[in-house]
Amino acid sequence: MTAPTYRDERSGRTYPLTGPDRWRGDDGAPLTVGPLPGLAPVDVDTTRRSLWRYRAAFPVPLAPVTLGEGATPLLDGEWDGVPVAFKPEWFNPTGSFKDRGTSLMISFLAHHGVTEVIEDSSGNGGASVAAYCAAAGIRARILVPAHTSPAKILQARAYGAEVEEIPGDRDATAAEALRRAGTGTVYASHNWHPFFLQGTKTLAYEIWEDLGFRAPDNVVTVAGAGSTVLGCALGFGELHAAGRIARPPRLLVAQPANCAPLYAAFRAGAETEVPVDTAPTIAEGTAIRHPVRLPEVLRAVRASGGDFAAIPEPAIEEAVRGLARKGLYAEPTSAGAAAAVTAFARRGLITPGQTTVVLLTGSGLKTDAAMARITG
Repeated sequence: MTAPTYRDERSGRTYPLTGPDRWRGDDGAPLTVGPLPGLAPVDVDTTRRSLWRYRAAFPVPLAPVTLGEGATPLLDGEWDGVPVAFKPEWFNPTGSFKDRGTSLMISFLAHHGVTEVIEDSSGNGGASVAAYCAAAGIRARILVPAHTSPAKILQARAYGAEVEEIPGDRDATAAEALRRAGTGTVYASHNWHPFFLQGTKTLAYEIWEDLGFRAPDNVVTVAGAGSTVLGCALGFGELHAAGRIARPPRLLVAQPANCAPLYAAFRAGAETEVPVDTAPTIAEGTAIRHPVRLPEVLRAVRASGGDFAAIPEPAIEEAVRGLARKGLYAEPTSAGAAAAVTAFARRGLITPGQTTVVLLTGSGLKTDAAMARITG
């Protein structure tokens, strides 16, 4: 096997995996780590109860910066009469799936001696980066939109991060972080850094192991920037290329109807952004109007035979209540995945005889004001 590299999927250009400053291509395109060989069941390190049990699938050896992320349960259940398996990612240390990617990203940056980072986030990513920087002894500056849930801001500050609220929407916050990046502070963006996706791909390996080393028929998730989509595509793609699964699962993706640029481009048959109207949404974690990896997310969903659904605000709220009635306290952002099961089942994309995994990306404890309003 040749040495792993960063790869710009749009131009085919590659870059070496050296140094902490490379997080995008010279022309500004996002990067991924080039194809890796995947794992066999024997390669899983069963002595570790975290995502680091899959470290043989990572591109380079790293000393783990870990808080015990991964190893979240897979719970048999049903939604709207359809048998599903819920994967509640709030069992991760900071309460969301973001810890998977952050553990890999911060481990990589710590390996290269980074002492200070900047990150932009709508909440969960910033809290996660703050926690893992605390564990690594790295100073963190987190930029968040001014409307971010107070509980998420409090969490990031509790870890010792410097949190700055930026006027405007999520895109304005990202633009400000990009402006400041490269001025002596490393940009540790969960939307940009290639090693973040190396962490989120452990979702695929974990589901594969939980199902007795087989793939589900469907994975239902939500998408703002699309890191769960791309992580699943990477992980299941590696397993398929290695001959460990017959085929990757269909990726079925929900976006809030009030902010659905991926859905709009997919429906238009486009490869890039199309004009789309947006409005505020209760699903704040997916309120990203200009996803930096939009072409790659579209390509991954199409390659899997998957689809998108745009979920109206009332349906998101009803999904929050419906999940709570099952004992699952999901924040509105992740509850959209449950609502999407109904939409996809009506289209015939999910059927009772299939194995369908529903990713619940974050805890309702993150958005206490919204949860209080929704649940009464």
